[in-house]
Amino acid sequence: MIRIGILGAAKIGPQAIIDPAAARSDCEIVAVAARDETKARTYADTHGIAHVETDYEALVRREDVDLIYNALPPHRHADLTIAALEAGKAVLCEKPFAMNTAEATRMVDAAHRTGQPLIEAFHYRFHPAFRRVLEIVRSGELGAIKTMDAVFNVSIPYREGELRHTLDLGGGALMDLGCYSIHMIRTLADAEPDVLSASAQCDRPGVDISTKAHLGFSSGASATVECSMAEGERKIWLEVVCTDGCVSLLNPVHPHRGHKITIRQGGEMRTETAEGNVTYEHQLDHVMDVLAGRATPLTGGADAIGNMATIDAIYSAAGLSPRGRLISA
Repeated sequence: MIRIGILGAAKIGPQAIIDPAAARSDCEIVAVAARDETKARTYADTHGIAHVETDYEALVRREDVDLIYNALPPHRHADLTIAALEAGKAVLCEKPFAMNTAEATRMVDAAHRTGQPLIEAFHYRFHPAFRRVLEIVRSGELGAIKTMDAVFNVSIPYREGELRHTLDLGGGALMDLGCYSIHMIRTLADAEPDVLSASAQCDRPGVDISTKAHLGFSSGASATVECSMAEGERKIWLEVVCTDGCVSLLNPVHPHRGHKITIRQGGEMRTETAEGNVTYEHQLDHVMDVLAGRATPLTGGADAIGNMATIDAIYSAAGLSPRGRLISA
């Protein structure tokens, strides 16, 4: 039985880990930590979690926890993930992995040093829909990749304390939404890109409400990534154009809510869907397989460092600073 502790009484927790774990017999949520005791206890009571901590480090040290799910904002990913690894825990860390490349590197170094699994929670990566698109692209049936486009636009209005609009917490459209687009492009290309150009619009100093970047690969392929949390049309889209055809995926981030794979080749078009469960269920399947030694992590490690390096480079190209390191009290 894998015993799971959650860092943060986060809104994402129920769908990301609590509900998927409840459907399994080989793991359980045993503790949650939040600095506000009332919030922590309400969260625990609501979701049937036995133990509550008001100190994050205390949760990390608990002897009855095997896996830490770090659901805190990005500014607490590095220090608490490293602490958990050093305490002998495996870690599933929410995206974006860290505040910047340097933090990501320290986290991965800690995982290597301790021998503990460290997985980044790019839940879309584990769903059969994205895996099918990846299979099509890598099979070579459409030829070599020429261009890729990944868009993640969804309205996230400003409100007091909203982490996605708060620079010191790791906010910004690129950090919260664009990290998915970058990860998809890098995974499909199986290579690291150069940032050819980038632009960003900010409604608060340093916090991008929308960002667009043009990327290039040594193979000659290119890609455009776009993300926005401004009010407007919701669009979540991935397209890969190859020398002999193209494939697109509608709703690649949450395919369990409805998706469509479209393949165009030789003047013909066909559509597919990939049967699967909620992305987070597939993610927990993968985590459990990794902990049991049945699989190697598909995310984390050099992949996580590469994603943060691209994010940092896009911010720099757009005239913004990569996110800094801030540890809150």
